[in-house]
Amino acid sequence: MITTTRMAETLQADALLTLVQMLSPSYPVGAFAYSHGLEWAVLDGAVADQDALADWLSSVLRHGAGQADALFLAAAYRADDPAEIDAQARAFAASAERLKETVLQGEAFARASAAIWQVDLPPLCYPVAVGRAARLQGLPLRQTLEMFLHAFAANLATAGMRLIPLGQTEGQIVIRALAPVCLEVAEAAAAGTLDDLSSTAFLGDIAAMKHETQYSRIFRT
Repeated sequence: MITTTRMAETLQADALLTLVQMLSPSYPVGAFAYSHGLEWAVLDGAVADQDALADWLSSVLRHGAGQADALFLAAAYRADDPAEIDAQARAFAASAERLKETVLQGEAFARASAAIWQVDLPPLCYPVAVGRAARLQGLPLRQTLEMFLHAFAANLATAGMRLIPLGQTEGQIVIRALAPVCLEVAEAAAAGTLDDLSSTAFLGDIAAMKHETQYSRIFRT
């Protein structure tokens, strides 16, 4: 009984560390280069302080790309062939900037994962690639969703720290405040299907579109 428990704990720890590595800022997907339209929102004055950043990111997680990407990740995890899910995810991108962000990160994730974990991953958009990789490695779906969303929120909070700017402590407070939102969205996505897809974070989509023609910019999106 003790041996079985220890084996289960070891497997759980191994899955957790695999997810930590795959979704860490150091994983070579170039996530640091994308602001998801946040750069334009800061320039416009829509996001000007810590509270505004937390509100913006909460809306993106609950009603925008966070919710949609989580559903695409879960669908890809369950699919025997993720090609159709990938096509839907690309079609669901609200702008050229958003499409570029998900496609380029997904391609980079697939290349890195194939080399590091020896998994067979075609060039898929980012949430679909993560879902497929998690399935191939036998990682738990719920935990994958939680960590994917947390990494997404943390990356954008870090972009906000640079753009507003905010101190590191203030940025970390934002990330901590978003943790329950990540858990909430992950729980819904784990129980949901692509029939639950929606996107009502309209200002976030407009910000991404405006960013395409922004005169001077630091981030790719």
